[in-house]
Amino acid sequence: MELDPALLARAQFGANITFHILFPTITIALAWMLLFFKVRFNSTGQAHWMEAYQFWVKVFALTFALGVVSGVTMSFQFGTNWPGFMETVGNVAGPLLAYEVLTAFFLEATFLAVMLFGTNRVSPRMHTIATFLVAAGTTASAFWILALNSWMQTPAGFEMIDGKAVVTSWFEVIFNPSFPYRLTHMLLACGLTGAFLMAGLSAWQWHKGIRTPAVKAALRTGATVAALVIPIQIFVGDLHGLNTLEHQPQKVAAMEGVWETEKGAPLLLFAIPDNEARTNHFEIGIPNLASLILTHKADGEIKGLNEFEGAHPPVFQVFWAFRVMVGVGVLMLLVSWYAVWRMARNKNAEKALNKPVLFSLIAMTFSGWVATVAGWYVTEIGRQPFLVQGILRTEDAISAVPPNMILSTFIGYLVLYAVLLVAYVSTLFYLAKKAGSKPALSQTVNPVGGQYVHA
Repeated sequence: MELDPALLARAQFGANITFHILFPTITIALAWMLLFFKVRFNSTGQAHWMEAYQFWVKVFALTFALGVVSGVTMSFQFGTNWPGFMETVGNVAGPLLAYEVLTAFFLEATFLAVMLFGTNRVSPRMHTIATFLVAAGTTASAFWILALNSWMQTPAGFEMIDGKAVVTSWFEVIFNPSFPYRLTHMLLACGLTGAFLMAGLSAWQWHKGIRTPAVKAALRTGATVAALVIPIQIFVGDLHGLNTLEHQPQKVAAMEGVWETEKGAPLLLFAIPDNEARTNHFEIGIPNLASLILTHKADGEIKGLNEFEGAHPPVFQVFWAFRVMVGVGVLMLLVSWYAVWRMARNKNAEKALNKPVLFSLIAMTFSGWVATVAGWYVTEIGRQPFLVQGILRTEDAISAVPPNMILSTFIGYLVLYAVLLVAYVSTLFYLAKKAGSKPALSQTVNPVGGQYVHA
């Protein structure tokens, strides 16, 4: 069987970025939640906020380490598998990636040590500032990476000279047409991922009998953040969809399974898109709803995929990845609102956190991962057959590396990532279980002086 090097290289990079994206989505949100715990402790002196901080900072450190290591392998592949990418758009991509390292990563790495080990070595104010700077660094990292990715989707601020992109306006490069929507959408996705991880892991601790004030505070924080963020995410997602319809209508057509340009397009709840026959099988839809959502008119026109033959993404993958993302988002809304409603209705945590609440939160612990990966697939697969929309086709950027070499490293990555993912999840639950065996801090601690001692 003849191996396709382009398909293998795409699969390898897809596996790398799928594994990598799991960890920044947690650290970006968790850093700000840690800052919240620290500020609450400083303002109230209540020890359970510091207990929550001390547990979740370990989760942050573990996640940060895996995020850094998994990110390194992707940069290697620009040179090994995709030399045409940097050769064509390196004048844009290179500086943006460098800005991410120089500003965000150095900021995180420098103050992470103070955040992790400075509790009793620096003043409470300095420790809080370090936590804030780490949180700011994680968000700045997302800013630069999303600036590059958005530019690849909606390139602006450049001109092509001798087959290479040359920047004419860095402001237009960074703040390209899709950047505000993608950045906001991704940061909110990070918030949901971190919130459900915190709520789910805390619910597991509560279910296992670790019913400390710190666990209760973390559970309530995670559920509340999720309940507040998910409706905002739905609204931003709608704006993002409208922006995508304007700049990448072929992607939206794939998301909705629309083959022929039509007015009053139905919202397909279920279908099996057939790329070969260029049609859908077993359609179940709601008449006019897709047009209403996308154009805000029941008879609004949506361009079909046949308008972009040879220049649109594979439909089946984009169609179903989009539905997975939306479906998980609906579950997030229902579960978080149910949990918050129960806690608001019953001040007694023993009554509020019944089995349906706990089990639903535990089941949704890693739901943010599922939704984020599905959304990322919609974004990245939906850009095909281009690496940079309208400028660089995927087939023109591939290297001459023999396909058997790509296959061997691809298999190696998959095995390694599977082992690391199992180890990561196992360690999370080990840390959660171990937290119940530690002595609690005294109920009220004076944060002045920076000493946090066990009772």
